[in-house]
Amino acid sequence: MTTGSVSPRRADTRRNHERILVAAAASLAETGEVSFNAIAKQAEVGVGTVYRHFPTPEALILAVYRREVRHIVEIVPVLLDKHPPEEALRVWVTDHVAHYMMTKKGLADALRTATAARGELPGDAYEDMLGAVSAMLEANVAAGTVRPGLTPVLVMRGLGGLLWLDPDGDWRRDAAELADLLWHGMAAQPG
Repeated sequence: MTTGSVSPRRADTRRNHERILVAAAASLAETGEVSFNAIAKQAEVGVGTVYRHFPTPEALILAVYRREVRHIVEIVPVLLDKHPPEEALRVWVTDHVAHYMMTKKGLADALRTATAARGELPGDAYEDMLGAVSAMLEANVAAGTVRPGLTPVLVMRGLGGLLWLDPDGDWRRDAAELADLLWHGMAAQPG
């Protein structure tokens, strides 16, 4: 009999699901490839478990993408609670978005392949990212640090420069410089 808690089997299923996604994300970041056998070994599950959760490589790649975007989006309210809006935006860009975009080049290649078979990227992930950017913009406009009228799409295009970061170079400095450049273009009082 349960008392409202999740059964151990369901909790185990969720744990396995997350371990598979973590292993797949690491594999995509390192090699840009999805090998169900290698992912099963890394996640310490059987290959059948991987197939039960993700029947195709495309399904696994899209799930990794959704998970990564979810992490980037869910940190926004945390940062806005912890920091003033200007600092929250900078921390989000340099510590979260930059890291995500720089380390996900293998994921980007895999996504192109996966979406070629299925059409296009899930629109909900793009909308979620726009919502995160919008929340950052709204907080900064309200604080008077960013000029009103900027669109989340325009800011997302500016953030696209983070894709060019070199993981073997001084990417933190480069990300900070790009954030500064973006900030000067968005500032309520340029200077």
